[in-house]
Amino acid sequence: MTIYTGRGDDGETDLRDMSRVSKSSHRIEAYGTVDEANALVGTIRPTGHDDLDEVLEAVQNHLHVVQADLANPDPDPDDPSVEPDHVERLEGWIDEFDGELDPLRSFVLPGGGPAGAALHHARTVVRRAERRTVELAASEPINETTVTYLNRLSDLCFTLGRVANARDGESEESPSY
Repeated sequence: MTIYTGRGDDGETDLRDMSRVSKSSHRIEAYGTVDEANALVGTIRPTGHDDLDEVLEAVQNHLHVVQADLANPDPDPDDPSVEPDHVERLEGWIDEFDGELDPLRSFVLPGGGPAGAALHHARTVVRRAERRTVELAASEPINETTVTYLNRLSDLCFTLGRVANARDGESEESPSY
């Protein structure tokens, strides 16, 4: 079997329910940006910190669920779906890793070492995925837990970026105004 089908050559693609939509649809933009975030998270591993890598691997698997959820305009009860426990796992990781950090007293300039800077970059792509998902939700029904998940994931990326930088001896810089 070949990887190319030619079915997308006309600018349309299949959703999970096999309906056809424009590749520029809000739904494709939303789950395509989640795919971009997932690919970016994949470039961050290995961070040099096993516990961060385990969390990022789990996040990548979650992001596949987010994509499947967003790609399905008419889900069945047994279809992959973002659930509140996905959000709770993110919150648990945020709380756990935040305990390693000095309290945040100002905004932080994105950057630092390779892992920290890449996690800050991932945060911005996740935020864009969240905006695209909110835009989709304004025009079509979706599982609203996907928006909450993406919002919390950007917080986790920020926290993990700070942790990676702290562990790697990279100082945080605050913006000057």
